[in-house]
Amino acid sequence: MKNKEIDIINGPISKGLIIFTIPIILTGLLQLLYNAADIIVVGRFAGSNSLAAVGSTASITSLLLNLFVGLSSGAAVCVAHFIGAREKQAIQKSVHTAICLALIGGFSLMIIGVILSKKLLMMMDTPVDIIDEASLYMRIIFFGMPASLLYNFGASILRSEGDTKTPLIILSASGIINVILNLVFVIVFHMGGEGVGIATIVSQFASALWITIHLMHLQNDCKLYLNKIKIHKGILIRILKIGLPAGIQGVIFSLSNVLIQSSINGFGADAIAGSAAASNIEGFCYMAMNAMHQSAITYVGQNVGAKRMDRVKKLIPISCFQVTIIGITISALLLIFARPLLSLYAPGKESVINYGVLRMRYVVTLYILCGIMETLVGALRGMGAAFLPMIASILGVCGIRIIWIFTVFKHFHTLEILFISYPVSWLITTLIQLIFTVVVYKRLKTSNETQY
Repeated sequence: MKNKEIDIINGPISKGLIIFTIPIILTGLLQLLYNAADIIVVGRFAGSNSLAAVGSTASITSLLLNLFVGLSSGAAVCVAHFIGAREKQAIQKSVHTAICLALIGGFSLMIIGVILSKKLLMMMDTPVDIIDEASLYMRIIFFGMPASLLYNFGASILRSEGDTKTPLIILSASGIINVILNLVFVIVFHMGGEGVGIATIVSQFASALWITIHLMHLQNDCKLYLNKIKIHKGILIRILKIGLPAGIQGVIFSLSNVLIQSSINGFGADAIAGSAAASNIEGFCYMAMNAMHQSAITYVGQNVGAKRMDRVKKLIPISCFQVTIIGITISALLLIFARPLLSLYAPGKESVINYGVLRMRYVVTLYILCGIMETLVGALRGMGAAFLPMIASILGVCGIRIIWIFTVFKHFHTLEILFISYPVSWLITTLIQLIFTVVVYKRLKTSNETQY
């Protein structure tokens, strides 16, 4: 094994999971720190309207991006399965199909986002005083989609082989570029949302270039050859069978968030800004726990490929236990320091800070449910079952939130009631995912075959 790779099939489970997951957590936290830098810089030096403009675009961007992020998880599962089964030719085909898919998806998103940005924001009832700046920021962000997807797919490939350190190193360097350019564009050149947007896409292209070069210099079956980048039909079908349901799940998940964001928009710019700041802070908790989701995909995927169902049985409860500890610790810290953290985004804006505290009180307290839910989804995808977690999320997360908005929230029209929809939907979905995990594991153990 290389220094940066972990023996996923034979090594100790608990220790291995921790070592494997920590770089993913740090990568996610760094990514959020850089995103937070965008919002903090624009909030402190360009005003609350610019902060609201940047924050109002997040749910739409995620909506369009999540389909391809789901496909990257499909690629990760395929690579992990083939590594576990030691099928070298299939690994190579998976890598080159995944990179080709990233490029096609990135340029498609760029075109769609640039054309439809303002129309989508208008559909969400974005306030008139921020819509122009929001649409400009959103168009700039979509210009960086090819680079964003190339990095995400490349990082998924590296994690599938057991390397979680390289994506962390790459993101650290590109993030420093992002922060420096944020300060230059906003403070020196007095730019608003467009300044942080340009800084973001420059750093994204830097990370995409770096991870591509790294893949080209690998000395194993995951090595990338530029002249071999193409779609292999059989591999594409496998990626789509796993990744497409995950992508659809992400899209529908984002649709429910778009609906929630539209509901928040009705409470004014301060509520939008406060919610955006709180959501950004919540992301630190989500990213830390989502790291276990990514670890579960790789660990379960490789062991399923190697037909080590004995290890899969141990992996799932260990993963859930570890994500519980992570979630409780980070949630507690965020709640204790909620007001000081929010003041970084909107110094002196008590109304904005109060809205942010309100959201965190209802959402962060039970975020652990989201972590367990995501870990179970990762285990299911690692076992090759992508359709079941999609159905669970559509019915549990999205369905509950949509019904909640048109019933409970419509009757009790307050932000408190709106934010309660988050933990309620997580609880119901977690119970459904747990049942599905037990069913799929028993089916796999009986057949001892990978289910695609």
